[in-house]
Amino acid sequence: MKIAVLSGKGGTGKTLCAVNLTAVSPGSIYVDCDIEEPDGHLFFKPKTIQSEKVTVFFPKINALLCNGCRKCVYFCRFNALAMVHNCITVFPEVCHACGGCAIICPVLAISDGKLEIGVIDDGTVSAIRIISGTLNPGRESGVPIINKMAKMIENTQDLVFIDCPPGSSCATVESIRIADFCILVTEPTRFGAHDLEMVHELIISENKPCAAILNKIDSSDDPSETYCIEKGIPIMGKIPYDPELGRINSEGLVAAWEKESYKIQFAKILSRIIEEASHETVANPKR
Repeated sequence: MKIAVLSGKGGTGKTLCAVNLTAVSPGSIYVDCDIEEPDGHLFFKPKTIQSEKVTVFFPKINALLCNGCRKCVYFCRFNALAMVHNCITVFPEVCHACGGCAIICPVLAISDGKLEIGVIDDGTVSAIRIISGTLNPGRESGVPIINKMAKMIENTQDLVFIDCPPGSSCATVESIRIADFCILVTEPTRFGAHDLEMVHELIISENKPCAAILNKIDSSDDPSETYCIEKGIPIMGKIPYDPELGRINSEGLVAAWEKESYKIQFAKILSRIIEEASHETVANPKR
């Protein structure tokens, strides 16, 4: 089973939940798809890391073959190609690596130059596999990195936790497409409820079953809980506002490995998630 953990905004405790749910499930796999700012490895500190560079198509122009027809320039909707002094110039910052320019070139003057966009690290710690993708600064899309990580876990029978990017970007969409079940992590604020609604609508559009974890709960009213009740989103657990948990997390430690009470807390939440996800699978087998 593949479980995506996501949030509508940063700072809700998404990675906190993803890391600790993984920590209480030995033999599981943690996949960090938050490729612009991956930080799960800072908690797990995996060993025996193997790194693999991720490349995408990049137009390599053969000036000797190019006849200056400009068909590639007219084709590119991202303006990544331009004719400058009778020579095709490529602007890598805006190239989306679609490969269309190479297909449309009538004289085969464009080939794949391979552009490195990031790296995937694959390591282990305490019988847990840690896969982390990192997008190079300045690159416009990390979707190819997420797709490559998806293939790495495609046929696994292990329990997988996918730490998604916050929000509803293309990277988030690709991350949840890997998943069988989604967990929405939110906080008891109006901003939290607003962004919960946004990411919930994304989940609905992808036809994915979901549940929620409410984090930083105190005695005040919780608009996020109200939203969950109104929309029929099952609540898997409520994590109280806890300065000690915040301190442990800020020090880059795994709370479930540091204190027995946190281990019990996240184990109970995981048990509810698996039960709910299994129920959804049986009720909606075609999902």
